[in-house]
Amino acid sequence: MIATPIDVWNVATFDQGINERLRGASDLIRKYFETDRRQQRERTLSHHCGPPPSNPFAAGFLKFQEELSAQIADRTIRAWHYTRLMDDEADAIIVRGAVPSTLETIKARLDRQVGAGLFTSEMADALFTASPFHGSQHDARAGKFWLTSLPRTIDDGGVELLLSSWGGEAVYFWQDDEMLQAQLATLGRPRVIEAAVPLALTNHRYDASCALVASFARTLGCQTDTPSFDLYVTQPLGPEAILAVHSEGDMIFDQIGRGYPTDFASDI
Repeated sequence: MIATPIDVWNVATFDQGINERLRGASDLIRKYFETDRRQQRERTLSHHCGPPPSNPFAAGFLKFQEELSAQIADRTIRAWHYTRLMDDEADAIIVRGAVPSTLETIKARLDRQVGAGLFTSEMADALFTASPFHGSQHDARAGKFWLTSLPRTIDDGGVELLLSSWGGEAVYFWQDDEMLQAQLATLGRPRVIEAAVPLALTNHRYDASCALVASFARTLGCQTDTPSFDLYVTQPLGPEAILAVHSEGDMIFDQIGRGYPTDFASDI
């Protein structure tokens, strides 16, 4: 059973244990961010002359973030995967969950489109051969299912290509054949997979800790970077982890990042 997910950008979703840890370190957190902001302003005014100043609260602050990352190892966060899928692929994710991409899953997806008459076998072979999962990119890309902790609008430049071309980066990223590019853009519909991701399945507990701290710091009046990060899992996410698959044409799809979730602020 998947635990109720935390939104790392929304302190209202933090559980009691996390809130107690953050409140207990509120003075340290405030002093760190206030000092960091002041030092940044002073360095800008000095035209970056001399070595950068040392934040006297940095050691304690970083130690706190490390400790918090260990504490949240058993927590689950809400995350978002932007993609373009055929209807049957979207249905399969709802029923069976999501799996990391591999050369085998890429080949199987291409073969299904050949079987459906949407690709010739030659087109599928060309797309498979050009996949960045081959060669030096394999270890960096294969066996991972990527998400982002922040719900981005569907016209965000960081996700537009993911939504506009079927197959994801595994298929379109190195593709320079205009005919094949055009074909990929006709398949399926843009989708956003909303998922509950156990941090135990990721290598991103520290990133989550930093985002939680930044979100809390904002409630103290501190200025921080956007409390978000990209993350991946290397194991399948079962159907219980799939909160929704939002598809183009659905009521919610256009509202993601600009009204959905209802407590998400556009200036986060």
